[in-house]
Amino acid sequence: MTKPLFLKGVTKDYIWGGQKLRELFGKKSDSENIAESWELSCNKDGISTVTDSENGDMPLTEYIEKYGAENVLGKECMKTESVPLIKLIDAKEPLSVQVHPDDDYARKKGFPNGKTEMWYVIDAEEDAKLVYGVNRKLTREEFRQHIEDGTLEKVLNYVPVKKGDVFYIPSGTLHAIGKGILIAEVQQNCNLTYRVYDYNRKDSEGNLRELHIDDAVNCAHLIPTEINQPFCNMDIFEYPFGSSRILCACDYFVTCLIKEKGKAVWSSSEELYRHILVLEGKGTLESDGQIYDIKKGDSILLPPMKGDYCMKGELEYLSTLSLDAEE
Repeated sequence: MTKPLFLKGVTKDYIWGGQKLRELFGKKSDSENIAESWELSCNKDGISTVTDSENGDMPLTEYIEKYGAENVLGKECMKTESVPLIKLIDAKEPLSVQVHPDDDYARKKGFPNGKTEMWYVIDAEEDAKLVYGVNRKLTREEFRQHIEDGTLEKVLNYVPVKKGDVFYIPSGTLHAIGKGILIAEVQQNCNLTYRVYDYNRKDSEGNLRELHIDDAVNCAHLIPTEINQPFCNMDIFEYPFGSSRILCACDYFVTCLIKEKGKAVWSSSEELYRHILVLEGKGTLESDGQIYDIKKGDSILLPPMKGDYCMKGELEYLSTLSLDAEE
């Protein structure tokens, strides 16, 4: 198998979502708002679709089962649980303050793994900010009391945000995307979230959204988290055609931001797939003698193969591959 697989994302409508994913990236949904688009997903809560298979549209997990994980994902990623979940997220309003469990805690709850993630800020309104950890050390009793008293905001660490920022969010870190922020998120394949504060918002039926206080208290890291993580925003490599910036290289995935103007030839891997999410521009992708048009908003999985592939045009995209921390 050598041809690139073009994927259709799964859209999610949450109460904080807006219109930017529809307006800027061409995402489609029957819902009024689009909060998230799951561009690469093997998660049961929303599986992305292969749109150019010979058999018509097919869920990615079924495609992998039909053609074999070795051929679609590569020998170094034989489990769909290891495939990162990659999203576009439009926060018209702030997200809830939440925390995700680590692998051990998630497995105790019956999930295959926890959730560590990385955010790349595509755009942000003036004065936008997000929540990243706590602003002082807390005991678990103090943390619980702040949640129950409605005073959690007093101990949260607020960080100003601008276009191009990168944030590594280890499992256990309290966090929330703020109002007016558009991001690309790369995360472990897990949809387990413990919500601890939601501004007393109500859902469409007038009910307060559920909180998960006990689990959050059990798994949250309650000391200030260093923003400049060693795994994050590491190096920029300059090339004649543009640049490659390593956004995150952790135990679970490696993501780079590629900016191209002209023609770039990249070496393929015979052992591992690569995922491309186009954030800006348009151009072509040439693979195994075939040329494909690509544009902003495209989500493309490149299966393992021999030889090179060629990207041509004026493009900005995320390039991600997965790592299995257990191997």
